Amino acid sequence: MLRLILFDIDGTLIQSGGAGEEAFGRVAEAEFGIANGTAQLRFAGRTDPSIVRDFFVQHGIAPADENFRRFFDRYLIFLAETLREITGRILPGVPEWLQELETAPAAPLIGLLTGNIRLGAQLKLSHYDLWDRFRMGAFGDDHEDRNRVAAIARERAQKLMASALEGGEILVIGDTPKDIECAAAIGARSLAVATGRYSVPELEKYSPSWTVESLQAISFAEVCDG
Repeated sequence: MLRLILFDIDGTLIQSGGAGEEAFGRVAEAEFGIANGTAQLRFAGRTDPSIVRDFFVQHGIAPADENFRRFFDRYLIFLAETLREITGRILPGVPEWLQELETAPAAPLIGLLTGNIRLGAQLKLSHYDLWDRFRMGAFGDDHEDRNRVAAIARERAQKLMASALEGGEILVIGDTPKDIECAAAIGARSLAVATGRYSVPELEKYSPSWTVESLQAISFAEVCDG
């Protein structure tokens, strides 16, 4: 029985139209004076702090706590702006999945497992009226390592549920190899969705429990039966 469902955000729940990457780029130029400073950065599946660390290393900026604070303080301002400016959407099947999870006879705990910093995640999901659908989460500012973020999510869920969780009772839903890998790191099952930058064949190379084009292609009941 699945007792905890953990969702990634970008490419899984929503497509923000690149609002986060745009906001990162604006910070690089406005706060650190580097135009096109994020052009060589990889974003998909990574934690925000690890992306910022790469930016600092590439441009010879000290990865000091103060610089991380500068970056993220400005990022949240720009993210709020870009979410209003750029057209995005909730991805196919997401409303149906959330409704099914919330009304299931033995409803699982619904949470977030994301590389976004917490306030960034809240801005993005609040923009699409989804934030309040999730009871807990673990975020990029909990740890730079996505696998450790997964472990933190499991620990928080266990405290909230006041009971231990076996890996097989956890399902991680995401759109990148990093989501599949962090699920495996805590012994969880994984549902990979090709609604982000990776195709079904590319995702299947990482051996998720299920791979689908979108959440429209499978229901929670079908996952439980499988």
